[in-house]
Amino acid sequence: MKAFPSKLRSPRLTSQLGVWLGAMFGVCFLTGFISHEIQHPASWFWWPASPVWLYRVTQGTHIATGLASIPLLAAKLWSVFPRLLNLPTVKKWTRVKDWAQLIERISVVVLVAAAIVQVASGVLNIARWYSAMGFFFTDLHYWTAWIAVGALLVHIGVKLPVARRALSAPVRPLRQPPTGLTRRGLLGAVAATSAVVTVATVGETLRPLAGVSVLADRDPRVGPQGLPVNASATEAGVRTVAADPGWRLEVVGPARTVQLSMADLAAMTQTTATLPIACVEGWSSAASWTGVPLRDLVKMVGGDSGSQVTVVSLQQGSRYASSVVDPPHAHHPHTLIALRLRGEPLHIDHGYPCRLIAPDRPGVLQTKWLGRLVVGSAA
Repeated sequence: MKAFPSKLRSPRLTSQLGVWLGAMFGVCFLTGFISHEIQHPASWFWWPASPVWLYRVTQGTHIATGLASIPLLAAKLWSVFPRLLNLPTVKKWTRVKDWAQLIERISVVVLVAAAIVQVASGVLNIARWYSAMGFFFTDLHYWTAWIAVGALLVHIGVKLPVARRALSAPVRPLRQPPTGLTRRGLLGAVAATSAVVTVATVGETLRPLAGVSVLADRDPRVGPQGLPVNASATEAGVRTVAADPGWRLEVVGPARTVQLSMADLAAMTQTTATLPIACVEGWSSAASWTGVPLRDLVKMVGGDSGSQVTVVSLQQGSRYASSVVDPPHAHHPHTLIALRLRGEPLHIDHGYPCRLIAPDRPGVLQTKWLGRLVVGSAA
C-alpha cells in the first residue's frame, strides 16, 4: 500500500494503541451506561443519593475519557490505514479463509464506523449542536455504544493472539540510530496530545482548572448567579407564567392536595445544602441551595418513605419537562425544592419560582420552573 507509507507501522504499535484505546473506551462505556440508566432506569437499576458528588465524578470521567480517546482513535486508525483501505475491495471480501476471518472483517468495519459516530456525536452533544445529528442524541449515542462494544469484543477475541505475540516479542535494536520520529516518540506524542486535550477541557468539571481549559465549551463560573444554564426561561417559553404573582405549586398526594404560594413555601422549614449541578455535556459546578426538603412536602400530603415523586415543570413540549424522583432521592435530607441560590432568590433562568435540586442526578433531571408535584407509590 503506497498511500501514506511509514516505517513506524507495526503490529506492536497497533497493539499498544489498541490496549490504550480499549481501556479508554471501556471506562467511557461504563460511565455512559450509568448516566443512561439514571435517566432511563431499568427495573433492576439502583443509584444512590450519596455521596452527593458521585454523578459529577462519573459523568466528568465519561466526558474526559471520551475526548482523550480522540487522539488515540486517530493514531489507531492511522496505524492500520493501509489495511482499512483494502477492506472494501471485492477481492478481499470474496477470498476469506474461513468464517472467523469474515466475522473479523465485518467487526472491523462496524467497529470503525461505530467508534467514529460515538466520538462525533459526543463532541456535538458537548457543543449542544443537536441539529447536526439528525437523530435524538441519547438514543443514537446509547445504541451505537452497544454496537461499538460488541464489535470491539469480537475484534479482541480474534486479534488477541496477534496482540499477545506483538507485545511479548522482544524489541530488536536498530542497526542505525533513528533519524526521525520513533515509535516510542509517536506513542509519547499521542499520550501528550490526549493529556493536553484533557487539561484543556476538564475545567468544566474541575473548577480549579477552569482558567486553563481553553477548549472547554462551558466555563462553570459563568452564568446567572455564577452558575451556567443550558436553557433560559425565554428559550423554554416560561418567562411569563413563571413570573405570574398568582403562581402556586400544586402538591398531589395519597391523602390530600395542597396549593402552595411562594410565601407558603418560604414559611416552611428551610434547608441549605451544597450540591453540584452536573450536566450530561460534561460541565458541573457546586453551589449553595436553600429550600424546602422534598420529603417534608411528601409527608404533608400523606406520602411515606416508600413514595416516589413526579416533578412537573411549567415548561411545555420538552422531553425533560417532568422527571421521577425515586425513594432514595425523594427522602434524602438534601433533596430540595429550592427557592434560593447562594443566598439569593433563584434567577428565573435557574428555575424561579422554585426548582428541584437533588444529589447525584443529571442536570436534565433537576427540573426547573416547577408547577406540580405528584406523590405516589414506587411499587
